[in-house]
Amino acid sequence: MTARPVTLAISGLIRPMLEPHLPAGLDVRWFMTHEEALEAVAEAEIGWFDSNSKEDMVRSLMAAKKLKWLNSIYAGLDFLPMDVLIERGITVTNGAGINAITIAEYVVMGMLNIAKGYREVVRAQERHEWLFDSPGKRELAGSKALLLGYGAIGKLIQPRLEAFDVEVTVVRRSGGEGVLRPHEWRARLGEFDWVILAVPATPETEGMIGAAELAAMKSDAVIVNIARGSVIDQPALVQALEKKAIGAAFLDVTTPEPLPADHPLWSLDNAHITMHLSGRAQDKMFLRSGQRFLDNLAKYLRGEPVAPVFDPRLGY
Repeated sequence: MTARPVTLAISGLIRPMLEPHLPAGLDVRWFMTHEEALEAVAEAEIGWFDSNSKEDMVRSLMAAKKLKWLNSIYAGLDFLPMDVLIERGITVTNGAGINAITIAEYVVMGMLNIAKGYREVVRAQERHEWLFDSPGKRELAGSKALLLGYGAIGKLIQPRLEAFDVEVTVVRRSGGEGVLRPHEWRARLGEFDWVILAVPATPETEGMIGAAELAAMKSDAVIVNIARGSVIDQPALVQALEKKAIGAAFLDVTTPEPLPADHPLWSLDNAHITMHLSGRAQDKMFLRSGQRFLDNLAKYLRGEPVAPVFDPRLGY
């Protein structure tokens, strides 16, 4: 009796990159619309059905009753129903690390932008006005940064900042020399010039920066968020920025996204909003994702473990 071919349901957007490199003998069902996706995933053992619509991704998952392996370009998959992934025993590989380089570069860009007052320099150029002094007079050298989150992105942020002679203190569960554990960093907040959030979005990290944490920071401290908007109590942040209780915020992520046009964050001179563009500031994202999928597919077909695995019990 001949074994049935492995069935894959994959977005047609990545078809030109993947199709020439797929092993022979697979039953690949490409789709371009959500309606086609729902039909394609019904029999699929392997699925890669990323979409700009998180609701569509959830609906596709719910319809994929035979799914054993779900792949995604997204690193944060907290919008998927964790209970369904656990109950069905689906192996999930995510995009952890795919965008790490560009996001780490974005953090450095944001910090330098604020340190040197570069936004004001750009505005002066638009006004055709020659400035005779710098609107920003900070140097990164000699400053101190608290880095919360030491995954793929955090591990690239640290050496880039250390190259600018920033003293980086890392927070991570496992501890280690010069490392703070999750229960230790709040008591030390007042020591840092920069507070960088690179944590996953989990119930544990939701609202981890609130009014108390903002009040404990230095009056010129800058908070940098490339994690999720939900890790900061946003109304408390707006209040702290309005009162100039902290120096500034560099926010690649907000709640919600897109940020409504009338939200007060847009109008605050000490808020820098970059519209979740950090991961997109590159041209290698799909190439890296496609190659990772092909590598994992070869392993899956050989019965070997795939990686990186997203754990729905932990949320990252």
